[in-house]
Amino acid sequence: MNWLLSTLGIILAILIVSIALYLLTARRYQSSDSVANSYDEWTDDGILEYYWGEHIHLGHYGSPPTNKDFLAAKYDFVHEMVRWGGLDKLPAGTTVLDVGCGIGGSSRILAAEYNFDVTGVTISPQQVKRATELTPEGVSAKFLVDDAMALSFPDGSFDVVWSIEAGPHMPDKAVFARELMRVVKPGGILVVADWNQRDDRQTPLNFWEKPVMQQLLDQWSHPAFSSIEGFSELLQATGFVEGEVITADWTKETLPSWFDTIWQGIVKPQGWMRFGLRGFIKSVREVPTILLMRLAFGTGLCRFGMFKAVRGNSTSRSADVSSEVAQV
Repeated sequence: MNWLLSTLGIILAILIVSIALYLLTARRYQSSDSVANSYDEWTDDGILEYYWGEHIHLGHYGSPPTNKDFLAAKYDFVHEMVRWGGLDKLPAGTTVLDVGCGIGGSSRILAAEYNFDVTGVTISPQQVKRATELTPEGVSAKFLVDDAMALSFPDGSFDVVWSIEAGPHMPDKAVFARELMRVVKPGGILVVADWNQRDDRQTPLNFWEKPVMQQLLDQWSHPAFSSIEGFSELLQATGFVEGEVITADWTKETLPSWFDTIWQGIVKPQGWMRFGLRGFIKSVREVPTILLMRLAFGTGLCRFGMFKAVRGNSTSRSADVSSEVAQV
């Protein structure tokens, strides 16, 4: 009985500490520097890589979802995205830009297993350093510091532009959409996977959804989430898209990732010991945000959006997108 009370006391204390840290140390978006600094810190200390592996994105658990190893699900996500985008039909040597590449997990798969020539870009210098360290010789993947809001590549530079879960960090979704499409070659393909908010033009956020969404923005340096419908419209509005933007909702396929993220910390307590008290506190601090993410995606407040667009031969750009459209 005493052991049980002690255990419950420890759990309660951890919960109180995590909530206090959560509320007192929000990482609100201030500029691209705040995003870069956050990822630099996570990369330097190694905690995120220890628990999430080389892929700083959700996993794909099948349709319908099945029990799957957390890291295997992330690996499977990349292959599912390749198939969904039709990239498995492209020849060796296809040039790919991975926007928001993290520490290069997806880039290495695209290079090593599909024989693509991959360039990964991230705003975090430490992620570029770590991605380069993790990439074996002979794998055609290189990594650069670059800003997705002002990519340094000329128009029409890549056969494929690929991006996973980078959009919420972008302060102007219209500019982000335009930059992604701008660097795709005519006839090339854009494939994006992203966290999205429900389209509040159709169903406004209610009394509890507004504070939840605000926390999801404040805690992980997100200026705003777009909706699947809204970002599709922004891609179309660039004037680069041939035909229609194809979308899909992978919320169900990726939903188990959130609880699996917490489970990793439970089944791998050696990670807490490896990174000391600071690592333990930093990990526990993320639990409320992860639970809110699970709540948001589980109730339809957030959705996991997939986007595919083919660039047409026209090089014309659309007129300025209105501020109303830019926020969707």
